[in-house]
Amino acid sequence: MIIAVTGSTGLIGKALVAALEADGHLVRPVVRRAPRTEKNEIGWDPAAGTIDAAELADVDAVVHLAGENLAAKRWTPAFKQAILESRVRGTNLLCQTLGGLATKPGVLVSASAIGYYGPRGDELVDETTPPGTGFLADVCKQWEAATRPAREAGIRVVNLRNGFVLAREGGGLAKMLTPFRLGLGGVIGSGRQYMSWIVLDDLVRTIQFLLTPTPGGTPEGSATGVGTSLTGPVNATAPNPVTNREFTKTLGRVLGRPTVFPMPSFAARLAFGEMADEMLIGGARVLPKALTAARFSFAYPDLESALRHILT
Repeated sequence: MIIAVTGSTGLIGKALVAALEADGHLVRPVVRRAPRTEKNEIGWDPAAGTIDAAELADVDAVVHLAGENLAAKRWTPAFKQAILESRVRGTNLLCQTLGGLATKPGVLVSASAIGYYGPRGDELVDETTPPGTGFLADVCKQWEAATRPAREAGIRVVNLRNGFVLAREGGGLAKMLTPFRLGLGGVIGSGRQYMSWIVLDDLVRTIQFLLTPTPGGTPEGSATGVGTSLTGPVNATAPNPVTNREFTKTLGRVLGRPTVFPMPSFAARLAFGEMADEMLIGGARVLPKALTAARFSFAYPDLESALRHILT
């Protein structure tokens, strides 16, 4: 297949591009700088509302991962606006463009996040659960709604609700490793909040799975089948979410280090502001119902094996 990928230089994008090319696909990165023809790049500028539509005319599938890094800095009003606009404006531009093509791609896998559900305590959450409240929930609702033009044009659209991605190369886990290796790790807040996670390898495999027909018929849940292919919301999380306390103990055990330095809720709020409540203190116990029903097989379904795979 010919597959266009936005956000191809990010943590997920780099791993995905390498995997797709290893499978023999032609990847066309969608980039904001001047595109390089020898790299099969396609130019776009979401802020200016421009994209090279002619270069999208021959693609079979699109993976849309672009968006401002949530944890890049403190959530000031200006940065929150940048987070929202980077997702909604870019997604709307891409989907309007894809919907207007004479020859349309068969599938668009568009990133979203489990922030859609908001803080949920120990409630079990799946794709049928309604949206929550808070900044991230509002962002995710608008982000997913921006894919409507592609869906209405007949393109199969998957809204991939990513969980906490575990990788040595970057992301939240990489930032946690230094204090934990120094024996300074500990629970955050009460430690009872759930962390719904997925290993980067399994996330890449999930996207590959969604780009092609899903074997085994139409899955159950809010993600419905088009023929044998998933469409709609799909939770990209491992089937065994854990509390922050469980995560902390498991990471300490894998690293062989104590975890006795907690970060109280007030300290997290002091250090990270509003982001602490939505990304560190709050949490949701998210299950990948659509993927499970479609018989997707996770290589790393439990946390300890996942962390040992990544770190040892």
